[in-house]
Amino acid sequence: MEDSYKHRGMRKSLVKIIRSKGITDERVIEAIGRVPRHFFFDNALIAHAYQDKAFPIGEGQTISQPFTVAFQSEKLEVKPNDKVLEVGTGSGYQACILLELGAKVYTIEYNENLYERTRKFLPKMGYKPYFFQGDGSKGLPAKAPFDKIIVTAGAPSVPKSLIEQLKIGGVLIIPVGDSESQKMLRITKQGEKKIKKESFDYFSFVPLLGEQGWKK
Repeated sequence: MEDSYKHRGMRKSLVKIIRSKGITDERVIEAIGRVPRHFFFDNALIAHAYQDKAFPIGEGQTISQPFTVAFQSEKLEVKPNDKVLEVGTGSGYQACILLELGAKVYTIEYNENLYERTRKFLPKMGYKPYFFQGDGSKGLPAKAPFDKIIVTAGAPSVPKSLIEQLKIGGVLIIPVGDSESQKMLRITKQGEKKIKKESFDYFSFVPLLGEQGWKK
């Protein structure tokens, strides 16, 4: 795995695009600039690695569009040492960004093949989140509570278990809608029975599978 001068130059161009689309959090921008996204692509597809678009990774999943990753990361407001649950490991790219932001990352993937692939691959890049395989729509109760939770798949509604697994003051970022498009929501847990909900732009994610997502 080589991260050449050319690759770093392509990453700088990607960072400019991310900035131009409204991302202002310098820590997030720097994280995008540090993670070698081309490592997630076959050599023949390297040209696609630093375009601001999602790309298929097999198993009906995609590596998310860099702007989407930056947007969710910015809205999550990750602080160093935050305990973060990522629902939907996928390629592992978002987990790398969270680790670059200083988070302690717990990531859960529904698809067993993707889980095995990413669990073996990310440590080769030097990134070591805690990997789990299972129904992420139910969160990860054994490791709760979390400072932050990020969902990288489109949900039909906000799973109650995810809110329950947040600390007081914790934040959940989740895209909610139908199979075509979802509105990005930020839910802040202000008390055991009190939440604050904010809505942002529309995005298009693969579906969140599981008991509290889209049942397979």
